[in-house]
Amino acid sequence: MTAMAQSTNPRPALVSRPHERAAEPDQYLMLTAQGDVRWTDDPMAATTFPSMREAMRAAVRLPGALRAFGLPLATELKASTLH
Repeated sequence: MTAMAQSTNPRPALVSRPHERAAEPDQYLMLTAQGDVRWTDDPMAATTFPSMREAMRAAVRLPGALRAFGLPLATELKASTLH
């Protein structure tokens, strides 16, 4: 029963991509109303997905050259306040 309750809890997630250079800030996926892909260094402005599953689904649908992955939203927001 506990596993079932945990699976229904919302766990929002973001899509991020690796740095091109070490000094660059983290970048997060921001989908526009027209469906265009943009990248932002502000996790609050990024597109939030309802789950890690949906974030990963969005990440793997991006062109291969973008190499993106899903990250838990809460973790990224905490990390951004530390920088």
